[in-house]
Amino acid sequence: MKSFINVEDLGPLDKAMAEAFEIKNDRYKYQHLGKNKTLMMIFFNNSLRTRLSTQKAAMNLGMNVIVLDVNAGAWKLETERGVIMDGDKSEHLLEAIPVMGCYCDMIGVRSFAGLTDREYDYAETVLQQFIKYSGKPVFAMETATVHPLQAFADLITIEEYKKVERPKVVLTWAPHCRALPQAVPNSFAQWMNAADVDFVITHPEGYELDPKFVGNARVEYDQKKAFEGADFIYAKNWSNPGVTNLADYGKITSKDMSWTVDTEHMSWTNDGKFMHCLPVRRGLIVTDDVIESKNSIVIPEAANREISCSVVIKRMLEAL
Repeated sequence: MKSFINVEDLGPLDKAMAEAFEIKNDRYKYQHLGKNKTLMMIFFNNSLRTRLSTQKAAMNLGMNVIVLDVNAGAWKLETERGVIMDGDKSEHLLEAIPVMGCYCDMIGVRSFAGLTDREYDYAETVLQQFIKYSGKPVFAMETATVHPLQAFADLITIEEYKKVERPKVVLTWAPHCRALPQAVPNSFAQWMNAADVDFVITHPEGYELDPKFVGNARVEYDQKKAFEGADFIYAKNWSNPGVTNLADYGKITSKDMSWTVDTEHMSWTNDGKFMHCLPVRRGLIVTDDVIESKNSIVIPEAANREISCSVVIKRMLEAL
């Protein structure tokens, strides 16, 4: 596996899931694979779970790890071609990327959407430059449009906690005070479509995700109807994806607080489990009583980030 961006990159999903549980049972089983190998983690944006879980996974596999915060100590990087670099950006990504590739065997990239130019974001301009110019295997640690390590961990968690063979899984939009990317819901939708679940997406009208991620999911604008009988509720805010109106891309076009997941919302479910990728804004996305309830599985979900990343890095090491 030379790159990891989408669920298809893993091949048969059942085999990847079996591998995940094998690694969870023995996290150091494949430590020999990473001996004298170096992972470079590039962060254009803040991180807690991704940073910690990815570094831990790499260490479990015997790797050395270099972490670069682009906005804290490195030269400011220009990402666009054809510009006159007379501003505050001293180095172009086209020189920086191959230099980074000289110092490592594998690269993880975290670069969020700018939320101003949909075409630029959805072309994955930054990530694709790393894939093209680094000369090394590259995996996504959340990009402009996807967060596959999170979605893989989400699926592992659902598999662990499901009570029926084919659970009903609901992705619900919730309000937020800031404009957030669509990466997490995009990937979650993509992975749920690939899994054997009854998948429903619910959000206010106008917040439709890109069809390539929605896939065969059922879209329900009535949140209560969507929640009925659900086994898992995955709450997440996203800014307007600009699908129905490009001018709305990246904007907050709804702050409807009735979408906040509270005890009443969860009462509509089949004793459903609550999920969120974290960090979460309490009182906006979810109420205290829900996230602190016995049905909240946000911590085990976060813990599984180490496992999902271990599978990805292992497979990349095996391909070196």
